[in-house]
Amino acid sequence: MIESILHYDFLQNAFLSGIIIGIIAPLLGVFIVVRRLSLIADALSHVTLAGIAGSLYISQSFAALATLNPIYLGIISAVGGSVFIERLRRLYKHFEELAIPIIMSAGLGMSAIFISLAQGFSTDLFSYLFGSVSAVSRQDLWIVLGIALLVLVFISMFYKELFVLSFDEEYAKASGLPAKTIHLFFMIVTALVIAASMRIVGILLVSSLITLPVAASIRIAKGFKQTIFFAILFGELAVVVGLVTAFYLNLAPGGTIVVTSILILLFVIIGKKMVMTIRAKN
Repeated sequence: MIESILHYDFLQNAFLSGIIIGIIAPLLGVFIVVRRLSLIADALSHVTLAGIAGSLYISQSFAALATLNPIYLGIISAVGGSVFIERLRRLYKHFEELAIPIIMSAGLGMSAIFISLAQGFSTDLFSYLFGSVSAVSRQDLWIVLGIALLVLVFISMFYKELFVLSFDEEYAKASGLPAKTIHLFFMIVTALVIAASMRIVGILLVSSLITLPVAASIRIAKGFKQTIFFAILFGELAVVVGLVTAFYLNLAPGGTIVVTSILILLFVIIGKKMVMTIRAKN
């Protein structure tokens, strides 16, 4: 396996991208889960799918744009979706959760239209839906790296503000924090991470990598920073094991990564119950 990674560029791209995504997806996922916004990741992933399907249709229709990387339109769609979600949350102040199904429905509808115009599923679209080890290019890797640096800078600059917003948004607003602005930037950064992760995990499964490692981490962590640490640890473990499994069994990496994440979650839940039972007996 190591020899293959050293020999083939596409494996290097896939594993390096996966390792980076294994850090930034659970990192943002902690803030998303704590704020009870888990479904936003699903909504943005469906909007990203609309961008990808639209880009593939444009590439088929216009020869001059045949080499256009679909990830660009996917990123634009995801960021646009995040902005619209924020606008709708403000419009429906007492029914903020309506913003998520509205944007998700719009994303699914546009996806269905573009897929129909493109005359069905293609191999490229399937790789975006469920991930692909061989489809990650060097250009994709640089995009993932750039987004990861942006995420790390954003988290480091606004960690305290995000922490306060996650646990007590009303207090954050009362204390003078620019809650709306910070939340808008947080949504945009989340959209970028979802768009960056689609090559490895797949659009339909990317929300799982954001939430499942956090779900496992919450069961054993004793503080917020420890939750971040374990979430990243479980995310990296799921990505590495999932990519290795996908390589040897010739499977979609998105599926193997998600199944690995579920197995980690089950192991943590069962393990904690066993430990509590043993302690209770003693």
